[in-house]
Amino acid sequence: MTEKPPLDSSETQAWLGQSETQLTSGRDPDGAETCDADRPAWDSKVQYVLAQVGFSVGLGNVWRFPYLCHQNGGGAFMLLYVFLLIIVGVPLFFMELAAGQSIRQGSIGVWKHISPKLAGIGYSSCIVCFYVALYYNVIIAWSLFYMGNSFQYPLPWEHCPSDVTTNDTVKECAGSSPTSYFWFRKALNITNSIDESGELNPIMTGCLLAAWAIVSLAMIKGIKSSAKVMYFSSVFPYVVLFIFLIRGLMLDGAMEGITFMFYPKLEIWGSMQVWRQAATQVFFALGLGYGSVIAYSSYNPVHNNCHRDALMVSGINFATSVLASLVVFVVLGFRAKNVALRCVAKNLGLLSLMPSLESAQLLVGLGRPGINVTDPSSVSLAEYREWYGHHSSAVGPSITDCSLEEEMNKGVEGTGLAFIAFTEVMALFPASPFWSTLFFLMLLNLGLSTMFGTMQGILTPLMDNFSLLGRHRTLLTVSSCALGFLIGLLFTQRSGNYFVTMFDDYSATLPLVIVVIFETISVSWVYGTDRFLDDIEVMLNWRPPVVYKYLWKYVCLLSMVGLLTASLLRMFFKRPTYTAWNQTTASEITLEYPGWALGMIITLIVFASLPVPIGYVYFTLKTPRAGDTGAEEAGGHEMHREFYTKCSSTEQLEPPRRVPTEEDEAHPRAAFLPTGHENYRLLPQLEEEDDDDDDEQDTEV
Repeated sequence: MTEKPPLDSSETQAWLGQSETQLTSGRDPDGAETCDADRPAWDSKVQYVLAQVGFSVGLGNVWRFPYLCHQNGGGAFMLLYVFLLIIVGVPLFFMELAAGQSIRQGSIGVWKHISPKLAGIGYSSCIVCFYVALYYNVIIAWSLFYMGNSFQYPLPWEHCPSDVTTNDTVKECAGSSPTSYFWFRKALNITNSIDESGELNPIMTGCLLAAWAIVSLAMIKGIKSSAKVMYFSSVFPYVVLFIFLIRGLMLDGAMEGITFMFYPKLEIWGSMQVWRQAATQVFFALGLGYGSVIAYSSYNPVHNNCHRDALMVSGINFATSVLASLVVFVVLGFRAKNVALRCVAKNLGLLSLMPSLESAQLLVGLGRPGINVTDPSSVSLAEYREWYGHHSSAVGPSITDCSLEEEMNKGVEGTGLAFIAFTEVMALFPASPFWSTLFFLMLLNLGLSTMFGTMQGILTPLMDNFSLLGRHRTLLTVSSCALGFLIGLLFTQRSGNYFVTMFDDYSATLPLVIVVIFETISVSWVYGTDRFLDDIEVMLNWRPPVVYKYLWKYVCLLSMVGLLTASLLRMFFKRPTYTAWNQTTASEITLEYPGWALGMIITLIVFASLPVPIGYVYFTLKTPRAGDTGAEEAGGHEMHREFYTKCSSTEQLEPPRRVPTEEDEAHPRAAFLPTGHENYRLLPQLEEEDDDDDDEQDTEV
């Protein structure tokens, strides 16, 4: 479906007076009537809220936000995040919700409605959504693999395997840890760098096929089928997070983890890097620019309170990030405490090997000269650290410090948090297969709920804008998932994890920021914030605060431009790098991307951003030709329309017959909603032709 023209009086009364789940009818460029009455709608408000929350609350809330909070000042970073969420995140989220709900189309149709020259914004959103869907489903495939391996006791990543030829522990595992070995060697069978592609990983290829099959089946009937899945996939992660939080608070080291998380370091507010990371997290946490927020909102009733939805979903999103951070830091605190106590046990064991006199003299420093060094549990971590602080120079390099803070400072994010740190903790729990299954089932549902929204950001605008695709919804859904699987084979080769990192870091970040910048310009400066607020007033029956006008025009726009500038400068002055696994040293190393990989990164960014300028140039060149050749046709369509004049006017209006100008394109007359409040009446010469209506009638547009 293409751009809708301004509605006539009769159309206005029909729209505003009809059932809230029905849509208006408009005209396509050929003048044909296109009816939206059969457009799907949410069965209930709860269903819609769960869908929006499920999309915005994803894996990033679990493994990205806690890491940023951990690395950037704990409570101070949270305050900065809330500040940016209020002045940037919520206004932009509200803008997308209102635009989608008022125009009742996907991202392509929404921006084309303002001006055809802006249609490229919607196409860019679709491309970025496809990028994200490609690698996001790979993470779902990893979760399926780990969940499948959780149904055994003991868990396969609890202990290092033995070499069948030498009967010794595998060297790569002995040099790292059982969880790292299982992730890098058993799950990924990873190569040493992105240059070594390797063959396809058959197990991961099968898991990826299963992941795409789940997405296809859940979305095959549009929102009618995916919304029913949302009842489970959106709620279940919260149940699991609360279960883990309750269980985690009972662990030794939980309070140390929470204290470490919330301890504020206000000096970080002076770092531009921290501001950039906080703004980026706000941006991605709400799913801005994907088009999914617009798509979901387009299935709402016209008069739904989208302002309340924006505040509610943003609040739930932040609360989920805090809840996930509590769970993560409780678990990491327990893990760090265990590592530190093992360190104490190791050092006391080394002390026991010293000559008896020397060992006894050193242990006097602990205040417990008669301690049994074979029983490390009798010495607390605080006691050991106090003793080490006084005698570190006397014990030599073999005896080391055991710091819980040092272990906590080893920030873990992304796949490292989910598939290494958390799996290590699961192995320490009683009934470890149960907890492991629960955790990866939670990751699976978090990924699927976000994946449904991402796919909706692709399918909805395509079906709205192309009637042929709209008539074959099922075929389009299955074909898109099949194409996603075929391209996704890139990520199931042995070096696939490096490509997942590349797509996650670069394919979506810059294009999405560019998309949101143009969205903000479109609403604030092309369409006009006052007109936009007028439209929202008609929808909500009350006018949002005027502060949104200035936030959209200046604060949000300048913030997005600043974020784009900071991201570009970081790319130019710091060559992009990735973390690789070295099999020989059994450790992670940081490598620079080779030249061909940099070219691939640039291609991904440019390809996703190109539709914006291409769409502008195309419609700019097309408009004069359309005006020259289509004036007569346009007149033919206008011949059957009624013309109105203001009641206070004594002049009679002639039907407009002129070619659209560039000024008209710059300030299009199309409105999101019919918002005028002036009274109009039929012209006298047209009234005479109307045999049914002898009296003048006022009609409100």
